[in-house]
Amino acid sequence: MPITHAIVLGLVQGLSEFLPISSSGHLLLVPWLFGWDDFESESVEKAFDVALHIGTVFAAIAYFRHDLVRYVREGLALVVRRERPATQDGKLAWLLVVSTIPAAAVGALFETQIDERLGTPTIIAVSLIVFGLVLALADRVVGHRRVESYTARDALLVGAAQAIALNPGTSRSGITMTAARLRGFDRESAARLSFLMMIPVTTGAVLLKMLGLIEEGIPDGLHVPMVVGVVTSGLAGWFAVWGTIRFVQTRSFTPFVIYRVALGIAVLVIVAAGWR
Repeated sequence: MPITHAIVLGLVQGLSEFLPISSSGHLLLVPWLFGWDDFESESVEKAFDVALHIGTVFAAIAYFRHDLVRYVREGLALVVRRERPATQDGKLAWLLVVSTIPAAAVGALFETQIDERLGTPTIIAVSLIVFGLVLALADRVVGHRRVESYTARDALLVGAAQAIALNPGTSRSGITMTAARLRGFDRESAARLSFLMMIPVTTGAVLLKMLGLIEEGIPDGLHVPMVVGVVTSGLAGWFAVWGTIRFVQTRSFTPFVIYRVALGIAVLVIVAAGWR
């Protein structure tokens, strides 16, 4: 794999994992659009995918490190020392974990079907458009709720929405921000909740895939591109988290919706014209 390809895919993963535009969709569309054929097998592709997700997990952990220390401390205190009354941070820590259950369950049960039947350029394009428009509608909701008001009902509903993002083109961050907005959260809180939810669900997925990678070993010639991919996606991911939170403090999600719809239409035109 050329290093330039590793850099581009690292940038794509880092930015699109947190911007509500679908990282899985972009990681499939970019090689398709440019005609890249860097992976000799599905196992090699998955190994590189693991590396890119490691970078974005590190980016989220680095950005929210102070919050995470507080959540972990209070969450453990709630279980180990059974402190009562429970602190808001302690409850939020476990609610974020609960939010990962629907996606984890659906991913474990239907991973093969998702890999085989979804992820085509047409399905990605339609998903970009449809769920982009859903985000636009949800963003019209006037919400004033903050992260601190997150409840068990929110965790189940937003978590269920996160499971839909297993379809490439939906966008994990996009669908969770959509669900949070529909639940009355303001834009900044919706973004923060989405990014915090990403940490446990993606970490769990990465750990599972790493077990397989350890058994099979890193494919020859992929060591350097993987390191480059981790570093690039990590740096791009941190910038995307910081930039998105700053952006939505004063602006709507409309620019992301316009991008999604425009890209989706462009992909459908390319497919219909037979250019790719």
